[in-house]
Amino acid sequence: MSFDLNSLLRPHITKLQPYTSARDEYSGKVGIFLDANENPFGSITEQDFNRYPDPYQSDLKKEISKIKQVRPSQIFLGNGSDEAIDLLFRAFCNPGKDNVILLPPTYGMYEVSAGINDVEIRKVPLTEDFQLQPNEILAAADDNSKILFICSPNNPSANKVKRKDILILLRNFKGLVVVDEAYIDFSDEPSFTTELEHFPNLLVMQTFSKAWGLASLRLGMAFASEEIIRILNRIKPPYNISGLTQETVLAAIQNKEKVDRMINGILEERTFLQTELAKLPFVQKIHPSHANFLLVKIPNANQVYDDLIAEKVIVRNRAKVLLCEDCLRITVGTRAENEALLEALQKVCKKSTDNGQRSTAHKRKR
Repeated sequence: MSFDLNSLLRPHITKLQPYTSARDEYSGKVGIFLDANENPFGSITEQDFNRYPDPYQSDLKKEISKIKQVRPSQIFLGNGSDEAIDLLFRAFCNPGKDNVILLPPTYGMYEVSAGINDVEIRKVPLTEDFQLQPNEILAAADDNSKILFICSPNNPSANKVKRKDILILLRNFKGLVVVDEAYIDFSDEPSFTTELEHFPNLLVMQTFSKAWGLASLRLGMAFASEEIIRILNRIKPPYNISGLTQETVLAAIQNKEKVDRMINGILEERTFLQTELAKLPFVQKIHPSHANFLLVKIPNANQVYDDLIAEKVIVRNRAKVLLCEDCLRITVGTRAENEALLEALQKVCKKSTDNGQRSTAHKRKR
């Protein structure tokens, strides 16, 4: 497809001179480093952190590229996926003029970032089974629609979005199409990174927080054309990924076998949890999941959520979210955690039912 990236960019970004760090000017690893005003005596900790990290995470990107089957130059690493989201707004959306299209219910940071950057939001809700409406999405767009955010598998509904619908939008939406695949490791759907060579307007986001179990390190990945990645690198903070994070993840990703075992364990527990929840008479619906969580419809979800907290079982209340009325979002835990959840649910829902019956009987007496 014909795609002019510069026509989407905010005009001043094309002329922006990025900050040049000491490691931009000299990227070698050997020498007497007197160029970055670092502490020559080391750190106050046992491990030395006195040197600035690689601003472009070159070694780490080389290893990630082998796993994800993309070129290192197609990878952007951010302080969580949230950094990439914010940078996309800064690069492509003129405040007070441009708009982005969101598809609720979806990940909340898209809307937060739009608000921070003073960018108009146009919402096209998903269908009742949490699928896209391509015709309505395209109808909502205009010449100032810069970014379309698609979350698949979707948060909070857990389902995968129909691939053919995303492809329709990639072919017809005139701005950037961001496919957020934070939960792709738990799905049987192939990643849209396989489509990068066909769609220059595509950006795919993934994360180390879920399947890799590295949420505390805050490392998100964005995959796109080299041109888009260069823009993100131009406007990011110079040292956005700490040396500790780079070193830790670089060592961790050598252990792909453990990641696969954890993914398989989560998938087994997801099946167990889904099966056991379906046996509970008060569970009205369990939405299909391609993620590491389940969206479960339960009567009086607000009260059940509060009662679960009293039992020290914490889930996510999504009852006020569009299309998620009376729904709780339950992360798949270990077998012991899942069994504790099931026991607590039976306890609090029985309490809720008994209270409801007593209330009805009292009204009859009156």
